[in-house]
Amino acid sequence: MRLITLALAALLLLIQYPLWLGKGGWLRVADYEAQVAVAHKKTAELIARNAKLDSEVRDLKDGTGAVEERARYELSMIKQNEIFIQIVGKGQTAPAPAAATAPIR
Repeated sequence: MRLITLALAALLLLIQYPLWLGKGGWLRVADYEAQVAVAHKKTAELIARNAKLDSEVRDLKDGTGAVEERARYELSMIKQNEIFIQIVGKGQTAPAPAAATAPIR
């Protein structure tokens, strides 16, 4: 009787092995679910980034406002007959005046 009990217990353990540690086991499924969650999060971030870039491209193609804004802030350009005044704080150095005098057309 003792031998039958040990044999049944061993069979039960052998049956449980694929369930927990096998190719489609619970541990591997949990790992895959975590990988899918990370992939979904990254995809959502990339979709938001693409939407922002698409909006920016549409603004640059359609309107002149976005182009003018970039010229003003990134290139320090000004319009004709416009006065540019920059206040420099203590300890700061003034930028080269040539970049600030280029007119926007």
